[in-house]
Amino acid sequence: MKAAQIGKPGGEFELVDRDIPEPASHQVRVKVEACGICHSDVVVRDGIWPGIQYPRVPGHEVAGRIDAVGTDVKQWTKGQRVGVGWHGGHCFVCDQCRRGDFAMCINRKVTGIDFDGGYADYMIVGAEAVAAIPDDLPSEEVGPFMCAGVTVYNALRNSGARGGDVVAVHGIGGLGHLGVQYARQMGFRTVAIGRGKDKEPLARKLGAHHYIDTDTGGGVPQLQKLGGARVILATAPNGKAISALLEGLAPSGTLVVPAAPMDPLTVPMFSMIAGRRSIDGSYSGTARDSQDTLEFSALTGVHPMIEKYPLTRVAEAYEQMHSGKARFRVVLMMGGQE
Repeated sequence: MKAAQIGKPGGEFELVDRDIPEPASHQVRVKVEACGICHSDVVVRDGIWPGIQYPRVPGHEVAGRIDAVGTDVKQWTKGQRVGVGWHGGHCFVCDQCRRGDFAMCINRKVTGIDFDGGYADYMIVGAEAVAAIPDDLPSEEVGPFMCAGVTVYNALRNSGARGGDVVAVHGIGGLGHLGVQYARQMGFRTVAIGRGKDKEPLARKLGAHHYIDTDTGGGVPQLQKLGGARVILATAPNGKAISALLEGLAPSGTLVVPAAPMDPLTVPMFSMIAGRRSIDGSYSGTARDSQDTLEFSALTGVHPMIEKYPLTRVAEAYEQMHSGKARFRVVLMMGGQE
């Protein structure tokens, strides 16, 4: 099989031939059809994540079909369409797993970091880490849903917002363009926040009821004119820009951060205390959460905006994503597909 690996921290992509692996007990082998490139893949490329063993095949936005099943796998069969996301498995025995909170497993695995991911023709993954794909979703769209999609979908559905509430999505990029669509389809009064008037037509096309251009005086006054946001979903990882929006929250409002900025937030604590406001982090989700995301997307017509590349152009595809030029997700297609 063909695989695109990183041989060492900071290394270039290497397109190599490997033997097709065999699944062990409780594992399945997935014949990969498409794999999204995520900004988080930088942790493999640059060696940022501690303990990565090289060479490593990145990729945690995987769509394909089960090609073989290991022993003791009962819920999946050969030929089923499945996706694999960031959450690559859990131990079932730690205290968090015993409470049913598999996402917070202290021994959780991350696809493409703790084991080889989807920049390859085939991959092996634990049976608990795959999600069933609805028949009417194409593989190239499934890839981005397995990380970007589930990250914002889970954040919004667990945010406490109710239908009709003002929900603002900060950033109209890889995460944000999906967040706006999900917020609209969940029945929220959807506000898109971006830099520049040129982003407004796209934001409204995606479903935003309102658009706030932060280049024209900041978002707080405009959010407060709407009564304040019950939830601000911060998808643009810029600590300074996120901090500037905190006072745009309504009383008891929540800032939800699913995309980690490298710089810290500056929190106006008097405003937070007086308005009983809060800040929440949001983890992407388990395979069941990803499957919920896929099913909701198929039901409501949410679609990622993608650019497709063959695996042979992986280095070019990676640079397209990480340069910020992609609109908005880059997807590798296996088997020469484009």
